[in-house]
Amino acid sequence: METRAKVRKPAVAGTFYPSSLASLRSQIESCFARPLGPGILPQIGTAGPATAGEFLGLVCPHAGYIFSGPVAAHSYLAAASYGRPEVVVLLGPNHHTWKPPLASASLQSWQTPLGLSPIAHDLFRTIQEACPALETSDDAHTLEHSLEVQLPFLQYLYDKDVLIAPILMADQSLPTAQELGRAIARAVEGKRAIIIASSDFSHYETHTSAALKDEAAISAILQLDAEGLFRAVVLNKISMCGPGPVAAMLTACSILGASRAELLRYATSGDVTGDYSRVVAYASLKVTGKSK
Repeated sequence: METRAKVRKPAVAGTFYPSSLASLRSQIESCFARPLGPGILPQIGTAGPATAGEFLGLVCPHAGYIFSGPVAAHSYLAAASYGRPEVVVLLGPNHHTWKPPLASASLQSWQTPLGLSPIAHDLFRTIQEACPALETSDDAHTLEHSLEVQLPFLQYLYDKDVLIAPILMADQSLPTAQELGRAIARAVEGKRAIIIASSDFSHYETHTSAALKDEAAISAILQLDAEGLFRAVVLNKISMCGPGPVAAMLTACSILGASRAELLRYATSGDVTGDYSRVVAYASLKVTGKSK
């Protein structure tokens, strides 16, 4: 039987992001301030209340902060302007294991150098009622970075007590993504929730090739088209690591009344290193709905 810890310890602190509180806060602020970032810090704690249903989802990258952090900062600046959510659903690819197909956790909280964030177990139970493929597996989360790197940004914005529902997708097929998205929409309906899909885009292409291919995937996201995203990935052979999480987010947001998606920033590792011959690509996008 799987050993279930109460706290999920950081797996990539000290590698993907700094392991000390002061250094981590400093690097997050640098991500906002750097040229590839938005150039301003979010107004933490001063954002007015969001109209229910207006701000719905994000696409965020998940590489080391030195590479993708400034691009991710665009998403979190947008999130800050809409005020504090009741819960944040985190969807990411599982790079380490194929089982289970979808993994929630029995953990009580998730730790980063910024503190402990509680897990939304009631939300998991509601999602599971409509999506039986979602299984509880703390082991699936132990080494995975795709969700962990999102949490320090969320804790920086909303403080450590931000409520999260982390779900890893080993099965990224379109039917599974759509089933999960429908279940999430049912679970968060009526709540102030943000659904974050964690994904990088093209891997190990030239900058020019990556940008051309990724344009097709981003175009589908901008049209709120989960099926179109999968077609673009297959037809263009896009090495995007999280089409499933993005499709699940789009499915959920569409049910919740999404009316618009916006590209906030696209860049590649070449924009950081100066080497454009073999890059990894990153994009931040937001999904919003009509005010109610």
